[in-house]
Formats: sequence, structure tokens, C-alpha cells
Amino acid sequence: MHYCPVTCTVVDNTIGMLRLYTHMNMEAFILGTSGTMPLPNRHLTSVLLRREGEVFLFDAGEGTQVSLRSLNLKWKKISAILISHTHADHVTGLPGMLMLSSQVDRDEPLTIIGPPRIAEYVETSRRVLEMYINFEIRVQEISDPSTPQEVYAGEDFAIRSFPLRHSRTCVGYSLIEDERPGIFHPDRAEASGVPRGPLWSRLQAGESVTMPDGRVVESQDVLGPPRRGRKFTYMTDTLPVDSVLEHIRNSDLLISEGMFTEEHRTSAYEKKHMTAADAGRLANRAGGILSMGLIHYSPRFTNRDLKELLVEARREFPDSFLTKDRMHIPIPNRD
Repeated sequence: MHYCPVTCTVVDNTIGMLRLYTHMNMEAFILGTSGTMPLPNRHLTSVLLRREGEVFLFDAGEGTQVSLRSLNLKWKKISAILISHTHADHVTGLPGMLMLSSQVDRDEPLTIIGPPRIAEYVETSRRVLEMYINFEIRVQEISDPSTPQEVYAGEDFAIRSFPLRHSRTCVGYSLIEDERPGIFHPDRAEASGVPRGPLWSRLQAGESVTMPDGRVVESQDVLGPPRRGRKFTYMTDTLPVDSVLEHIRNSDLLISEGMFTEEHRTSAYEKKHMTAADAGRLANRAGGILSMGLIHYSPRFTNRDLKELLVEARREFPDSFLTKDRMHIPIPNRD
């Protein structure tokens, strides 16, 4: 799987005019890839997802601010920070993120979502550090993390949490777009007597149009079947449990823990983690996943050693790759 490096467009000249159909941009930025402790060239785990005007941060390990600044990403636009669990290597960057956000004008509230005790962590950090916060913070605890549920709703997408099995209550997240209208067929519109111009745009948008003779032309008369939206999934710090299969299925991009090699399987399971091969097996069994990026590497592995994780993951799921700090991953529509 090779991601398209730019927003894809389709040029349609079949109707005698130039028309661009642009896809809403979605892209992931890897801010940190290390687990347990930061290394000189690896910050702790954090991923930023940007979808047009909205930005979401998944976990905030130590060093998150550094990568944000290095990539010149606008943290002011972060709509929500989603925390998988309250182990230190996933939240130690959060106080800094809150203080950083106070350095710019921010009118919109910042939502922080996570399992129980995330509110306590945020409030204690604010109080002890005497933070100056000039914007509203809304902390939303997932009351029953063992139940998959919608935790954030957008205009045409939603973010859902699903339970993982770790040494502390932990969840994964999927951002799932709504279905998009099907492909517009100009020949069907012409056959229905709809003149070229604004009425075609309304039909493309899924609306019906009324003709001068009173006939109503429905959008489904001129559109193909609905097209699926994209799906981004973030899953780290878990044993390889079958319960995640339905939640990671059909992800366009799955960012998954691949902390250990098979040689360290016993240690991985004792610590409630999984190997890179485990991640590959889950991706293969789930089905419909286009690409999987490994993350949350054990600090025991040097950059050169990481290739062992990749080899083992690819044996199970060939469309695997190693994420790296400050990596940019566009996520185009499948069509």
C-alpha cells in the first residue's frame, strides 16, 4: 500500500466543462514512537490526526510539544485530545500541551477524552503547577471503558472507543467518516432531462430537484451506490485479544503497538503488551485494513533493531510499516 502524497482530484471533461471533485484531506502525523521512556531520537507515543479544519491528538507522551513545533503544526486548532490510558508514557506531555495552548488565542474549548482518572490527572496538574489557562477545558471521562461507544461526534464523522486489555484500564479509538454520495453519472442526468448547471450540483450533493413539468428527479436516479468514508484507528498497550477485530476491521490506516519481537513474547504478555507479529496477525484476521503502522517500540531496540519488528509484522500482514517520529502519512479515499 502506498499512500497518495497529495489530496486527490478527479477532472471531469465529459460534460464539456472543467470540474474538480476534491476529497476532504485527512492525514496523520507521528509525534512520538517510543514506549516506556523517551530516547534521544524517539519521543514518547503520540499521533496527531488532521482532517480539514479539525485536529485530534491521540495520547500525549513526553516530547509531544517538540514534534509539534518541529513540524510547525498548529496546536491551536486541536479539537480534542484522546488518551488511551493514564500510564506516564502516554500522558506526561499533556500538562505541557495545556500550557502551550495558553500561549495563543483560543476561542474554542479543548476537549480531553479518556478513561477514568484522566480528569483527576488534569485537575491535579493544573493545581500543582498553577497553570495559567485562558480557554475552556472540557474533560470527558469514559464512564464504562469496557463498552464500545461513541465519544466524539462531528458533522460527518464520529470517534468511537473500544476496550483493550492492559495492566490499567485502556481503550483504542477509531475515527470513522460517514458514507459519501455515489459517483455522479452525467448521462443519467441528461436522460432525466436535468439541464447542466446548478441542478447537477444539487443532485451530486444528494438533493432532489423538481423540473418545470413537475417531475421530481431524485439523487439516487443519477448517482452510483454510496461510497464508504475513511477510517483511522489507534490501538496501543494491549494483549492481542480477539475482541478488537471488529473495531479495527476496514481501517484505511491502523496505528498499532508493535512493542516486542517474538523472542520477547513472554515478557510482552507479562507486561500486557503484544509483539509486532501479534499486531500483524490481528490486522490480517480483521480484514479490510489497507495499511498498518507499528508504534510504541520498546527502548531495548535501537533504530537498526526495529527492522526485526517490521520483518515479523510483514510475515503476518505484508502492508505493515515502521512509523518514525515526525512522519507524515496522508490518508486518501480508497476510490
